[in-house]
Amino acid sequence: MKRGAALFCQVVVVLIGIAILAFLLWEPHLEGRNAHATTFEIYCKDPFLAYVYAGSIPFFVALTRAFGVLGHFRKNGKLSPATADALRAIRRCAMAVIGFVAGGVVIILMFGDPDDRPAGFFMSLLVTIGAGAIATAATMFERSLRPAGTR
Repeated sequence: MKRGAALFCQVVVVLIGIAILAFLLWEPHLEGRNAHATTFEIYCKDPFLAYVYAGSIPFFVALTRAFGVLGHFRKNGKLSPATADALRAIRRCAMAVIGFVAGGVVIILMFGDPDDRPAGFFMSLLVTIGAGAIATAATMFERSLRPAGTR
């Protein structure tokens, strides 16, 4: 990877982070039951929304670590053992996101409106597939950085 490509990837990581943050803050205002609610009612009286925000923390930690890895590569032109640690953290964050999504599915199935269950399940499936792909890619890159004798 060239340094220009690493800079482009850093810009993409920042744009993804901004887009997801904007979506997390904007979407609750569109929800049917929150359409006419005050900001306090939206953010402070919905425990599922608080759970979603708590579940997004590992995602933003992984984005931060990915930004750092790309910045380190852009400066030095090579990957280091610290990169393997960052990839391990990204993998763990992806697994945490999958765990939060699984918990969200349980909440939706137990307490959610029956009409919302199929859509909630499908959205959770999409997020789980994406997080699983990221965890797999991070594991493969981490293994390729390890010396041959430590595998």
